[in-house]
Amino acid sequence: MSSIKTASKPSFLDRLSQSRNGLGLLFMLPAAVFLLCFLTYPLALGVWLGFTDTRIGRPGIFIGLENYLYLFEDSVFWLSVFNTLLYTTVASVLKFGLGLWLAILLNEHLPFKNLFRAIILLPWVVPTVLSALAFWWIFDSQFSIISWVLMQWGILDAPINFLGDPNTARASVIAANVWRGIPFVAISLLAGLQTIPQSLHEAAALDGATSWQRFRNVTLPLLTPIIAVVMTFSVLFTFTDFQLIYVLTRGGPVNATHLMATLSFQRGIPGGQLGEGAAIAVAMIPFLLAAILFSFFGLQRRKWQQGGTD
Repeated sequence: MSSIKTASKPSFLDRLSQSRNGLGLLFMLPAAVFLLCFLTYPLALGVWLGFTDTRIGRPGIFIGLENYLYLFEDSVFWLSVFNTLLYTTVASVLKFGLGLWLAILLNEHLPFKNLFRAIILLPWVVPTVLSALAFWWIFDSQFSIISWVLMQWGILDAPINFLGDPNTARASVIAANVWRGIPFVAISLLAGLQTIPQSLHEAAALDGATSWQRFRNVTLPLLTPIIAVVMTFSVLFTFTDFQLIYVLTRGGPVNATHLMATLSFQRGIPGGQLGEGAAIAVAMIPFLLAAILFSFFGLQRRKWQQGGTD
């Protein structure tokens, strides 16, 4: 009687090690658990709290859309929406314009340009709170260095109350955000500029194209995908800015610099209304989704990337 040996069935670990898809999923598992614990759960909890009347120290009950109906009639909330849109739009446009100009300048053959690139990164790597404290001193109503210089030059007779007037306070926090955000835009666009072959610019110059025509028809179309990504992150960072505003003005004066993020914190934590604060935070989601969709469907359209018209 001949004995027949049957091949042993491979174990699960053996099949997993031989499967490229299975091994990829295994490597993604720690990241998935991290996102589930620190992103998905807080987001779901925030959405749920927005439908309750939860307060600090007291569990709430489900109240449906009452928090959102209250916010719909809250003038301070709508003022924070206006401030957030104004703050995000003006700061993002200024950061893009100045960052693109700085990237083009650093892309030229300049002496010590590596040193300049390192220096430009300093506003981005310095902690936000330290930057805000520095600007708080610069904008101080009595000891502002800007007011002192202008008074020494004879331009002003009295110091400027930068953070005490609604209009100057808005301009001041926008200036601080622009100063802090320009390095991210500039260095990212500089990296994109260095991927554009120099031969394309040389060919365009031989064809008689001016500097503006080379920028419009060569640089900008090839840089558009980078612009889309950079501006998406810039808008998201600016829209959700909290530390800079909270340290500089805490939303004042008279709620003139309150953003949706700072108002959500004020209502939820110091004010104790966790449900209302969560509702304000949830109300930010449609604006963030709109910014992402605009970048995906608008800035990355293939015709624009190729230099054509839509």
